[in-house]
Amino acid sequence: QERLEESGGGLVQAGGSLRLSCTASRITRSIKAMGWYRQAPGKQRELVAIDSSAGSADYAASVKGRFTISRDNAKNTVYLQMNSLKPEDTAVYYCNAELYLRGAGSPYYTVWGQGTQVTVSS
Repeated sequence: QERLEESGGGLVQAGGSLRLSCTASRITRSIKAMGWYRQAPGKQRELVAIDSSAGSADYAASVKGRFTISRDNAKNTVYLQMNSLKPEDTAVYYCNAELYLRGAGSPYYTVWGQGTQVTVSS
């Protein structure tokens, strides 16, 4: 079964930077997209950034210009470079992969990592 493993979370002061990594293993299907979501206490999980295998990347408005998503396809790894961090970025960050059932354009399903905590102190 597919597995996503995140790393790189931690505690950082406001204005600082962190880089999250997520490596997918046991992948046997084509990847439609990989991305990052986050969930703060008492809030719903929200999209942070997503990188499509078609070559496009989308960001939440709140992180645009501060966060950058990138992928190493050979390693099935997605990164999230987070700069100019703010206390409101504090959340558990989850890696997500969308996998095609039967190849590009077919229905897809999602796989989630277990999450990594990011805490930004003021």
